[in-house]
Amino acid sequence: MLKRTIIKLSGEAIGCETKASSYNDAFVDDIVRQIIHVVQAGVQVALVIGGGNYWRGRQACPEMDRVKADQMGMLATVMNALYLADAFRRAGQKAKVVTPITIGNITELYDKDSALEKLSGGTVLINAAGLGHPMFSTDTITALRAAELEADCILYAKNTDGVYDADPRENPDARKYRSLSYHTAISQNLNVADMTALQLAQEAGIPSYVFALDAVNSITLACSYPKTYNLKGTYIHVSAQEDFYGY
Repeated sequence: MLKRTIIKLSGEAIGCETKASSYNDAFVDDIVRQIIHVVQAGVQVALVIGGGNYWRGRQACPEMDRVKADQMGMLATVMNALYLADAFRRAGQKAKVVTPITIGNITELYDKDSALEKLSGGTVLINAAGLGHPMFSTDTITALRAAELEADCILYAKNTDGVYDADPRENPDARKYRSLSYHTAISQNLNVADMTALQLAQEAGIPSYVFALDAVNSITLACSYPKTYNLKGTYIHVSAQEDFYGY
């Protein structure tokens, strides 16, 4: 089982598809339950949450200024992080929202030493507002925090069950990787995370694991990395190992 991990959650994953600006409470509660389980087992957990359930940048208005669109996206992640933190509170688990920018007394300014202290004390750390600057995605802050906090592995909880050599929604012959290298993911521009995030993780020597969030007990199983058993996601290795397809 992992000692310390960064888990990337998408905003769409916790949002409610049938009601705008709302949450799938049953799904959120299940995520919280699983994270509490692994924290109690000794895993230090930091989360990065997206804001796609509220805001998808210039998809709303293509002519919108990119900086302003990204700033709105940062605020959307803060709202999601606060919601998650309160879900942990209701379940009796300590959680703290940290941001790289000052937001009054709503969040706490991120600091590495303070973050490590919280993690070692069993607090779930929820990172929001990205890097605090436009032009960077939540993938980037995920890899950066993993490097800073010396995580054992980055866990990407997605709406797909791994990494494919083509988009499986468009190509029925797409093959899923069982494992691949960062070199392959970057050179073939596979849809894992943005290039900056992949390069950061590779340089920091931190592997990644991509899995389907909606699988039963997915987070619990993913935190058992590398012994993920029946989850059947995709391992991304730092070294230039041979790539493998299928299970």
